Amino acid sequence: MQVDFYHLGHAPIAAVLPRIAERVTGSGARLLVVADDPDMLERLDRELWDYAADAFLPHGRAGQGGEAHQPVLLSTTLDPLNAARNVALVDGRWRAEALDYDRSFHFFDDDSIEAARAAWRSLNDVEGLERRFWRQDEDGRWTRVA
Repeated sequence: MQVDFYHLGHAPIAAVLPRIAERVTGSGARLLVVADDPDMLERLDRELWDYAADAFLPHGRAGQGGEAHQPVLLSTTLDPLNAARNVALVDGRWRAEALDYDRSFHFFDDDSIEAARAAWRSLNDVEGLERRFWRQDEDGRWTRVA
């Protein structure tokens, strides 16, 4: 099990998520994207369609049908209706159920950094867990800091 903490500093989640989703689906895996706010999921849905003129990232939203066929599924719950083994928590809120997945991506910004630090500490003693902490520099590149 692997948990990657991503501190969004210079680009919003809408700019970062498509690249992560491409990497996950490019390996043949599926991704569940979770946020409590349906409006945020709607914005991400649009961004996943429009993020690049020369790319296509098939995805859908939970509750709209065809969930089982979606390589990327956006949802307000951690129910992997698309059989995903990877989950992206995109609203800055850690959920312990993310540990049920093979790999979890926890995205947070400056407003939720204290909660992310608490989540990081809460995972100290989880056996078999690999944690990584990534920070974005001014040029938008990711640097592993822990």
